[in-house]
Amino acid sequence: MPDPAGPDPAGRAPGAPASDQAPAKLVMAFDFGQRRIGMACGDTVSRTASPLRGIDNGGAGPRWDAIDARVREWQPNLLVVGLPYNADGSESRIGNAARRFAAQLAERFALPVRLIDERYSSLEAAHRLRSERDAGLRKRRVAKADVDAAAACVILERWFVESTKGADAFATR
Repeated sequence: MPDPAGPDPAGRAPGAPASDQAPAKLVMAFDFGQRRIGMACGDTVSRTASPLRGIDNGGAGPRWDAIDARVREWQPNLLVVGLPYNADGSESRIGNAARRFAAQLAERFALPVRLIDERYSSLEAAHRLRSERDAGLRKRRVAKADVDAAAACVILERWFVESTKGADAFATR
């Protein structure tokens, strides 16, 4: 006879509510830019994104040591990279660089990486930040690094929306 105080067959602790919801998966998003890479993190349960401090990107490429540290700290299950498109739907001039960055992430961290249309994400992010400042929710001016991090949040939020349309957001594509 099972111990009534022990875990149930599903592995839940005694008194824990039954849940059909899958465990939370942590997702990290990147807004790839030629000077900076905005970053954000969120989970598949709350489906909200939080900005992280960005990473410098320049002639020598991304600061991989800083990206490595963030990935180790947050331990995401999936990485999302914004793919820049022009208004007409064509890939922007830095699209190939963003694709290379995504491929490097996949190789470096052995994690699934998804690309998502980031069109107008920086404009949306700048608008959100200005609105927060106008409402008194931000005390300082909006810096470019703030916009990059907020754009990564927009990218992640878009991925959350898109992932609900597919069967399994973590399946290999």
